[in-house]
Amino acid sequence: MSATSFAAFFAGSAAPLAVVLGTNEIASAVAVKLRKAHFSVILCPDPYPPVIRRGMAFYDALFEDDFELHGVTGQRAETAIEIADAAEGENCVAVTPLHFCELLALRRIPVLIDARMQKRFLTPDFRYFVGLAVGLGPNFTVGENCDVAIETLPSKTGALVTEGSTEVYDGAPRPIGGIGRERFVHAPSEGVWHTPFDIGAGVTRGQPLGNLAGLTIVSPLNGVLRGIARDGAFVPAGVKLIEIDPRGRRAKWTGLDSRGRAIADATLLAIRDAQKRRKRAPRFAQTPP
Repeated sequence: MSATSFAAFFAGSAAPLAVVLGTNEIASAVAVKLRKAHFSVILCPDPYPPVIRRGMAFYDALFEDDFELHGVTGQRAETAIEIADAAEGENCVAVTPLHFCELLALRRIPVLIDARMQKRFLTPDFRYFVGLAVGLGPNFTVGENCDVAIETLPSKTGALVTEGSTEVYDGAPRPIGGIGRERFVHAPSEGVWHTPFDIGAGVTRGQPLGNLAGLTIVSPLNGVLRGIARDGAFVPAGVKLIEIDPRGRRAKWTGLDSRGRAIADATLLAIRDAQKRRKRAPRFAQTPP
């Protein structure tokens, strides 16, 4: 990257910038959509919970494993130069271990998409620090912690919310191959997870898949590993650790799925609509109440 391009990126005069909170499959689908719409994109990690659908996400790029998803490469970037280079690169997005508050020190952020999918936690209000705040999934209320929100529940996937709150998480995962929550293994306790298996491996019911804090974790079903926490990850108690796709030859564990595409499409439409409806001064210049 030239000095001129570097200066333009941090001055905010390059391509429009979007920061996506999260590196899960939904955050990654949104990042792909925005990059193809000519946004510069930076993804920030969410340490809780660990990402398990790693074949559909840019998460592994945090570990210096460049990952390509639908023609877009996620590239780890930690310094200002690396972030600018990756975010401005052709068919590339920056995946940084830096947190959102650290990015705020680098430049103004026109668009923030919170794609962490926090089902049981309070979601902070970042509206006063960005141009437009978009919330995906539960725990968002327009005018309180976002400007606009997108539903992610299976029955309302991609629905735009411009008033009120998004639906409360109902705990019912979308069935795959006719199987819902039974295809998941949740961590029975917190601890460091160790496994020799990776995404896409075929497994059988009762087969040992790894060890968590001294406990052997086995497969609940026959099928293919659609999701599994990365070896060496610290796993909090109760979070999803493993997901089995029971569909045999029709199993899918890589790429963008229909749900991710629908949410990503809705996110871009929400951003475009908000850009048309209003032009306002940067919120970071305002004083939070």
